[in-house]
Amino acid sequence: MTISTLLTGLVAIALASVHLGAGQVRAFREIPRNYWLSIAGGASVAYVFVHVLPELTGGTILESVPFLAGFLERHVYLVALSGFALFYGLERLAEESGRDHDDGNRPVNMNVFWIHIGAFTAYNALIGYLLVHREQPGTISLLLYATAMALHFIVNDYGFRDHHRDTYDRVGRWVLAAAVVVGWGIGIATHVDEAVVNTLFAFLAGGVILNVIKEELPEERRSRFWAFALGAGGYSAILLWI
Repeated sequence: MTISTLLTGLVAIALASVHLGAGQVRAFREIPRNYWLSIAGGASVAYVFVHVLPELTGGTILESVPFLAGFLERHVYLVALSGFALFYGLERLAEESGRDHDDGNRPVNMNVFWIHIGAFTAYNALIGYLLVHREQPGTISLLLYATAMALHFIVNDYGFRDHHRDTYDRVGRWVLAAAVVVGWGIGIATHVDEAVVNTLFAFLAGGVILNVIKEELPEERRSRFWAFALGAGGYSAILLWI
């Protein structure tokens, strides 16, 4: 096992542990929304806008085939839009399932739960896979990616617990944690073309944006814009400095 494989494996385990441990932080469940959640959301969105999308639309692939640059650049955004739209649809499905049960004791729709968890299992596996096949190699790139995804997992974990409550704690978080490690294992065992990696990153980018914003915008969350802006601005500064 190489040092790189060991390092990405340790990071995969660390990311998985976020889902297992985030629920223990009681402050994350409070209303108004805890400012650390907004900071985490801002930082993960900053990673997409400041680091991922510029790399995908201005990288070596576009430079090597300038006559296809326009199409490939649109392709990146179309894939990102697909990720955004897919997770928007899943969120609406989860919301619709609880529309007629607005009290805190509404029953969990298990069909919706498994659709929701199933989609995010693939999503988390993709995140684990991209630990191995990133758009940029190197330890710094890995740490920037892992930090952004860990913060993103904290935000997602809050949303799942709000929708599915104890069912998520009993089952869902374990499935999502395992998916990260499984995705990493698939990444170790397989190799894909750089264009495929970029496409996967574009899809992930759209998903990250939607999954953060859907947690920040609802009025009942009483989110703090200053915290979101601080997270976005602070992580952007780190990305630009590095």
